[in-house]
Amino acid sequence: MSIERAVNERGADLEVIRTRIDVAPASKGGHSGEQAALVVEHLTKRFGERVAFDDVSFDVGYGEVFGFLGPNGAGKTTTVRTLGTLIAPSSGSATVAGIPLSAVNGPAIRARISIMPESPGLYRRLTVSENLRCFAGLYELDDVSGRIERALRAVSLLDRAGDPCGSLSKGLRQRVALARALLNDPAVLFLDEPTSGLDPVAAHDVHELIVSLRERGVTIFLTTHRLEEAERLCHRVAILNTTLRLIGRPDELRQQLFHQTLEVRVRDSLGDPGLLFDELPGVDGWKQSAPGGYELAVSDPEIAAPGVARALVGAGADILSLAESRHSLEDVYLQMIDEDVEARRR
Repeated sequence: MSIERAVNERGADLEVIRTRIDVAPASKGGHSGEQAALVVEHLTKRFGERVAFDDVSFDVGYGEVFGFLGPNGAGKTTTVRTLGTLIAPSSGSATVAGIPLSAVNGPAIRARISIMPESPGLYRRLTVSENLRCFAGLYELDDVSGRIERALRAVSLLDRAGDPCGSLSKGLRQRVALARALLNDPAVLFLDEPTSGLDPVAAHDVHELIVSLRERGVTIFLTTHRLEEAERLCHRVAILNTTLRLIGRPDELRQQLFHQTLEVRVRDSLGDPGLLFDELPGVDGWKQSAPGGYELAVSDPEIAAPGVARALVGAGADILSLAESRHSLEDVYLQMIDEDVEARRR
């Protein structure tokens, strides 16, 4: 069955799809000399009285995996749609893949980026290869067969090229969508919730694909609700809740929001913990977290831990464990969202 016939049987034709997606031929050339893949300055989008996102500024370097986090309705997908030229911003400016964001520059920007939406939107009656050939035609790409082979090889689907997409699992369809996004060798790849609805095995497979793209130096803008995903994959993350709340490396954000902490467990509760902990160098404070358990706020865990251990042994305590407490990106996220909720209640 031809691609055109199969698409027509689903009630659409290539010209309608071309108009809706509004893609342009892929541009050639590298990115040498460009300072950042994305530069966003005071960008705002309103729909009437409703503010989708407000006064957002950040930049993303070439080869960086940048995580964009936030609750439902925070403006994440609207930001992607704006930077992808699908909707126009209300105010502010941006540069995408070295090109100023504007209506006139839309075709040039779309030629240098790819967006993988949460729902892949593949034609299930077409084979994997036919789907990719269809979209390569929309981009008016050259060397279509070679591009399809390289994209399928990148997502480990070369042996499934002849399978109808309707016969694939959701995880494999996500891989096909990722291959489709790689066809035009994008300077910036936008991934909007790429593991949404996937089981742990399929999500792990997508994670491995993103890691391989990161190792190849592909610039990735990743929106996700899965915080462990962002912590594992991203060089930096931003937390958006209409406005940009935090931005930085996960370890930087942990240090901004949380004290460094040592967790101590001893067999029997200490008779007078204050007498022991208050005078220890490097210990800024403490609290009892459970019977025989204590949390110590410290300036430097590596310096404080040996002194804490010596003091406990000297006091006759049997140490069960002594370790640095590691706050996760989820802790950072929940702390920030809780602060936003409290602020709205005031």
